[in-house]
Amino acid sequence: MKPSYRSSVRSRVAASDSAGNSTDSGSEFGPGHSDGRGGLPAASGRADGATRKPPRLLDQVRARMRRLGMAIRSEEAYVGWIRRFILANGKRHLKDMGGPEVERFLSALAVQGRVAASTQNQALSALLFLYREVLAVDLPWLDKVVRAKRPQRVPSVLSREEVQRLLLAMEGRPWLLASLLYGTGMRLMECLRLRVKDVDFARNEITVREYCRARCWSRCNG
Repeated sequence: MKPSYRSSVRSRVAASDSAGNSTDSGSEFGPGHSDGRGGLPAASGRADGATRKPPRLLDQVRARMRRLGMAIRSEEAYVGWIRRFILANGKRHLKDMGGPEVERFLSALAVQGRVAASTQNQALSALLFLYREVLAVDLPWLDKVVRAKRPQRVPSVLSREEVQRLLLAMEGRPWLLASLLYGTGMRLMECLRLRVKDVDFARNEITVREYCRARCWSRCNG
């Protein structure tokens, strides 16, 4: 007697479930802390026929930054520094690390990596965000960090004649962007995100939209 179509389908589904349960899905950092989940315990039991696991650590960082409305560039930079911190400490569990490991990592950036002070400060901000906002852990005062030296540089500013010669050597879209940046003082990404409806020729104004949180007005004198 031949098995029915429904029973054959059920047998295939059961076989695939058993194969899926026997395979441990990998994570970015492996088991322990190597899973990148910041020491959160794995979920036990089954819900709706599938094992639910807590989100990975870096996914928690991304989700927290997006809830706070932080920029995507900051998100990419913070995730990169957190990943480097974990790898620099041999993928140890985050609950086994704290202030000394953070100080050692930041000092190595300044002494061995010879990074700029702004780069070291960005790494510090990323690790503070990880511990305070994601793991809800307050780090001790980091007073033993070797600070990167700030170079003493005098900013160079182009004169009006030099700016005019520079703009005359440009054309098309680069000329338009450079003229807007020089004439309004906008940031690069603010200029690149401009839309047609943001330019009001009648009122001689440009609307700069800061994501969806606020608006500010920049008057163009051109």
